[in-house]
Amino acid sequence: MKRFFLFFCLLSLGMAGSQAQAGGKALKFDRNGEFKILHFTDLHYIYGKPESPVTIDCLNKVIEAEKPDLIVITGDMIYGKPAADGEPGQPALNGIKAVMKAVSSHGIPFCTTFGNHDDESGLTRPELYDIIQATPNCVNPPRGDAASPDYAVEVRSSDGKSIAAVLYCLDSHSYTPIKGVGKYAWFTHGQIGWYRDRSAAYTQANGGTPVPSFAFFHIPLPEYGQAFANPQTHVFGNRKEAGGEPKVNSGMFVHMLECGDIVGIFTGHDHDNDYALDYFGICLCYGRFSGCSNVYNHLPNGGRVIVLKEGERRFRSWIRQREDGALVQPFTYPDDFVFRKGENYNH
Repeated sequence: MKRFFLFFCLLSLGMAGSQAQAGGKALKFDRNGEFKILHFTDLHYIYGKPESPVTIDCLNKVIEAEKPDLIVITGDMIYGKPAADGEPGQPALNGIKAVMKAVSSHGIPFCTTFGNHDDESGLTRPELYDIIQATPNCVNPPRGDAASPDYAVEVRSSDGKSIAAVLYCLDSHSYTPIKGVGKYAWFTHGQIGWYRDRSAAYTQANGGTPVPSFAFFHIPLPEYGQAFANPQTHVFGNRKEAGGEPKVNSGMFVHMLECGDIVGIFTGHDHDNDYALDYFGICLCYGRFSGCSNVYNHLPNGGRVIVLKEGERRFRSWIRQREDGALVQPFTYPDDFVFRKGENYNH
């Protein structure tokens, strides 16, 4: 009865899995038990700017090289207001249409979350979300009454009979709601409750065992910096700037630990960071900056590849660079983060 009640709650909230389909086809692991995700972040596309075609080139080249099962974009898709071009006075509309056209043209399912810059160019989050959600191959669910809903994308087992992985796509908001408390916002209590409810329902439906799950959002958690500051932490990748985490810790990371389902968290926001590390059994991981030189960046643009393994709390990852096609920083989590005998690993 309890399992039925939890499942009914998910259905009534419109989160039971229809959002994880493109063209009526459910996302699922392949016959080898793998599911490949391509993570882009911080496209910073400005319609009409001479630098912006580099962003579209990055999308096209990396998608064609990797041919993923799903594309996830974690925010800052558009940025800035160019001179009137295309549709007069509507730079944001031109920009988001150009990005959506490029992503959708490959015929691969994709989903998105917002960054802090997306709604600064003339369109609101609801307006942007509706344009994105209506794009062919987009698996974002209809937003209902929410301005920018959090949602869960389900990946089914290779035989299609069960939910084998869950991808939580969350809105990390923009700027601090309280004057003088840092610069960037944090997750709300309502969002934490939303995540806990769904995590519990998936666990209950899976016979009490948490379903391997992964979270995608724009602004990194404070734990990214805390983990990096530990000299015993094994790090894959670059940290070339101080992280832009919120100064207030909402506790989302602790709730994810308690629920026991999250294997990895993937963010963007900091253009010169692309590192991954382990923190209490959760991989905290940046994507690679995917935009162009109209904003600061000192790493070659590209995308992060994440290959999930069916039935395991494990994934492989690497970064595919646009310009030279190189694969850099490959690792397997958690295998490559296991500490050698005798090492001190106290956070």
